[in-house]
Amino acid sequence: MAPLTATFHALLSKADRPAMRAFFLSVIALGVALVLAVYSGAAAQLGNVALASASALIALLVAAWVAITLVPALAKRTQLRWIGYRLEYRVTFEGWIYIAGVVLVALAALNTGNNLLFLILASLIACILMSGILSSITLAGVEMRLQLPEHIFAGQPVRASLELRNEKLTLPSFSLRVEGIRTKNAPAHALLETPVYFPYLPRQVAISQTVPLHFPERGVYHQEAFRIVTRFPFGFLQKARRLDLNTEALVYPSVDASPEFLDVLPGIQGAMETLSKGRGQDLYALRDYLPNDSARHVHWKASARFGSLMVREFAREDDCSILLVFDPFSRAALPSASAAEKTRFERTVSLCAAIAWSFHERGALLEFRGVGTEIPLAPASDNIFSVLRHLALVEPLSPDPHAAFLSDLASNPESFKIMVTSQPRGYVPAPIWNSSYVVFCEDLS
Repeated sequence: MAPLTATFHALLSKADRPAMRAFFLSVIALGVALVLAVYSGAAAQLGNVALASASALIALLVAAWVAITLVPALAKRTQLRWIGYRLEYRVTFEGWIYIAGVVLVALAALNTGNNLLFLILASLIACILMSGILSSITLAGVEMRLQLPEHIFAGQPVRASLELRNEKLTLPSFSLRVEGIRTKNAPAHALLETPVYFPYLPRQVAISQTVPLHFPERGVYHQEAFRIVTRFPFGFLQKARRLDLNTEALVYPSVDASPEFLDVLPGIQGAMETLSKGRGQDLYALRDYLPNDSARHVHWKASARFGSLMVREFAREDDCSILLVFDPFSRAALPSASAAEKTRFERTVSLCAAIAWSFHERGALLEFRGVGTEIPLAPASDNIFSVLRHLALVEPLSPDPHAAFLSDLASNPESFKIMVTSQPRGYVPAPIWNSSYVVFCEDLS
């Protein structure tokens, strides 16, 4: 008794009091109209025409009053959005077998006239009707939310959170499956490739599941619609409800240390040590030599004393400032471009992203420049995702040997530039070489 009382009070606290008053008043008024209509019929059979006419007129007036005043007020306060759900129906294989059995029972009942067979037939048809009603109730009032990670990289598995919430006040939902819907304008890879199953969804409760996602390529992924599917309760019908949720995911290029990146990394480090400004001179400590340390930091006297190579560490180093340049001009933009040229451009984008990420890991000052994009000098931890966002959306442009883009780079000789391009050697003007290290992706294996 106590749980029923608690449930009643919970429903009463969430109820719309004016709507409840209008509802019960409508029920009472329509009950009075029904009694008057029955009384009018009885009076007509007794021959009292005047009383029958008056009773019928009063019943009609009461019903009209309810229809004009109370019904519109209830309609304004009633949430009818569940009625407008677009549902898709499909009879399952088990359902067709069941229908065939119903047809056989119907033929037997018609041929024999057996009342028991008619009773069984009515029960079988009622099961189909109940299946449709219960599946509609299961889908009603269920809302979905898909939460993606803030930063997604191509080729790396990520975990998203898919949440279903049952907004019904009294009834739970059972056996729900969430699927992504492919549309004509959808990309080759949808967000949700694998269905997600929810066996039970209690009333007024939200349940979330972790969904593994994989994005093989950079770019923007769209999922315009999802579908909630159920075969509850008997599996005769598969009923689905469409949810138009325009979900978008921006996928950055891969920043993994690819073989191409490992090939160019020593050259970039050597060019930076040659062209960048000198480091601080305040000695902080001595430590053992590491393979990636520069030979000019070796402390030879301490090495001779300890019998092993020792390296000087300084109390403070000058900030390492890099201007990273991505050249989008490529033959991949031409209509006659081959698959190899398009692949080379994608490798160039990934290599540039890996270089930018390496500067982010070492805490350098990073400036980025591309066609139509200039990201000012700042710590790489502050602007790395702005760089990756540009690289995620960049498209190849038709080659232009006299582009103003290269002229602007040549006019800035005081900045050390790392330029990544998919163009062949000879494309970069000579003035840029004096203050730049150019990575030609066509030279990489």
